[in-house]
Amino acid sequence: MKLVILDRDGVINHDSAEFIKSPDEWVPIPGSLEAIARLNQDGYNVVLATNQSGVGRNLLDIATLCAIHDKMHLALAHAGARVEAVFYCPHGQDAGCNCRKPKPGMFEDIAHRFNVDLTDVPCVGDSLRDLQAAAAVDAQPILVLTGKGMQTKAAGGLPAHTQIHADLAAAVKAIVS
Repeated sequence: MKLVILDRDGVINHDSAEFIKSPDEWVPIPGSLEAIARLNQDGYNVVLATNQSGVGRNLLDIATLCAIHDKMHLALAHAGARVEAVFYCPHGQDAGCNCRKPKPGMFEDIAHRFNVDLTDVPCVGDSLRDLQAAAAVDAQPILVLTGKGMQTKAAGGLPAHTQIHADLAAAVKAIVS
């Protein structure tokens, strides 16, 4: 199975320091939906792994998170794209859970549910914690410079073999080539 794991905020849609708390605040980054369509056309299953601590902070509830994802799925469908599943961690940083990136719990859950080895699976994110979670399961960390990506690159300390691309469209071009 060909698989790609994507972070959501800052990779597919514009991020916000105030969190994405409603469907109206979810706005795709230009070219990101078409990039996912290109992955699908090349036979890749696309899965999201996203920290959503706004739920744990009571900034939005699960129904609103689902409405945001419904908007995303509809926008993807209009672009001829789809994601197979959305895995999310609703916990805050202090919860101590294993599912919040940089811990690998969400990635391990993806591997279990899809019955795949994540070694060298492309994992695209804009923050160090996305890359660390990918590295923890021997996946291929890919940093995009959208969202928090520029700050992440400038801060350094990236996992070994991290690829860096301008945005999701550029990352996908490298993945499918």
